[in-house]
Amino acid sequence: MLYYLFEYLHNILDLPGAGVFRYISFRASAATILSLVIAAVFGKKIINLLRSLQIGESIRDLGLDGQMEKKGTPTMGGFIILASLLIPVLLFARLDNVYIVLLIIATLWTCMIGFADDYIKVFKKDKEGLKGKFKVIGQIGLGLIVGLTLYYNDSVVVREYVGNAGEFLDVSKLTTTVPFLKGNEIDYGIIGSFLPDFLAWVPYVFICTFIITAVSNGANITDGIDGLAAGTSAIIGLSIAIFAYLSGNKIFAEYLNIMLIPNSGEIVIFCAAFLGACIGFLWYNAYPAQVFMGDTGSLMLGGVIATMALALRKELLIPVLCGIFLIELVSVMAQVAYFKYQKRKNGIEHARANRLLLMSPLHHHFQKKGMHEAKIVARFWIIGIILAVICLVTLKLR
Repeated sequence: MLYYLFEYLHNILDLPGAGVFRYISFRASAATILSLVIAAVFGKKIINLLRSLQIGESIRDLGLDGQMEKKGTPTMGGFIILASLLIPVLLFARLDNVYIVLLIIATLWTCMIGFADDYIKVFKKDKEGLKGKFKVIGQIGLGLIVGLTLYYNDSVVVREYVGNAGEFLDVSKLTTTVPFLKGNEIDYGIIGSFLPDFLAWVPYVFICTFIITAVSNGANITDGIDGLAAGTSAIIGLSIAIFAYLSGNKIFAEYLNIMLIPNSGEIVIFCAAFLGACIGFLWYNAYPAQVFMGDTGSLMLGGVIATMALALRKELLIPVLCGIFLIELVSVMAQVAYFKYQKRKNGIEHARANRLLLMSPLHHHFQKKGMHEAKIVARFWIIGIILAVICLVTLKLR
C-alpha cells in the first residue's frame, strides 16, 4: 500500500525522495527490518496471549532428554510469523502483482490448514489433530489454485529476446529450469500436448500439487526441535530471494543466461519479509524455546516455499534447496516401510527391536544417540547453508 502512496507522491506531487520506493532493494530492506521489528515487539505479546488462553503444547513422552520440560510451552506461534510476514508485504509490495497475490493466498491457505490441526489438538484434546486426508485435501486445493493460476494467468510469462536489436517477446510458456544442464530448460507443456486441450493443464497442476504437498509436509515434520524449521526456512528464503532478484532483473538474467521472468522481482519483497519473519520468530523459538510454531507455522512455511519455487520456475532445485525437509520426510517414510517389512517377515517383536533408526524423524535419531538438540540444529543449519550454496552455484555451473 505504501508503494502506491509514494508512487502518487513522486508522480503527482514530485516529492523529493519518494521515488526511492520504486527500487526493489529499498523495499526489500524495509520489509526485512519491519518484519524483524514486528516479531520482536509483538512476539512476546502474542506468546503471553497464547499462554493466557492455555494454548500449550501437549507432549507425548518419547524418552528424549529434556522433552517433558517443554510441556505447556505455548504453541500456535505461527501467528507471529504470519503477522511479521503479511504486514510488510501488504505495505511494501505491489498488490497488483500476480505472484504477490498468489503468495498471500498460499500463506493464508496453509496457515488455516495448520490452525485447524492445532485447534483440534489443543482444544479438542485430540493428539492426532486434523486427519491426514483432510490435510491432503487442503494441500490439493492450494495445488489447484497455484497450478491453474500459473497455467492460465496472462501475467505469468517469460521474456524471450529476438534479433540483435534488443527486441523481446513475453510469452506464456510452462518452461522450467533444470539445474546442472547446459540447455537447462524444459517445457511442461509437452506433457499436456498428448492430452485433449481441455485436459492439457492436468499434468502441470498435478506437479504443482505434489510439490506443495511434499514441501509443506517436509517442513511440518522438520518442526520437531527448537529452531530447526524456522532457521532452515530462513536459509531457503534467502536463497530464493537471490534467485527472484536475478530472474526479474534484465541485466543479471542476460549476463547469467538464465530465464527472465517479468514482474518476478516483487517476489524479492515477499522473500525479504519471509526471511525477517523466520529470524524474528527464532528470537523466541531458539533453544530453549519460549514458543512453538505448531502446524499453524510449519505447514505455512513449506507451502510458501513451494509456491515461491514454482513461481520462479526453480522447483527442480527443491530436492537440494529443501534437502533438510526432504531427508526428514524420507526418514519417516523409510522407518515406517522398514518396520512393516520386518513385522511381515519376522514378527512384531523383532520389528520393534530392529528399527532402521532409533527414532524418526532423523533429528530424533540423533537425540536418541545422545546429541544435544542445539548441536543438532546448528549442524542441520550448516548442511542447509551448504545445500543453498550448491543451488546458487547452478547459476553458472551448467
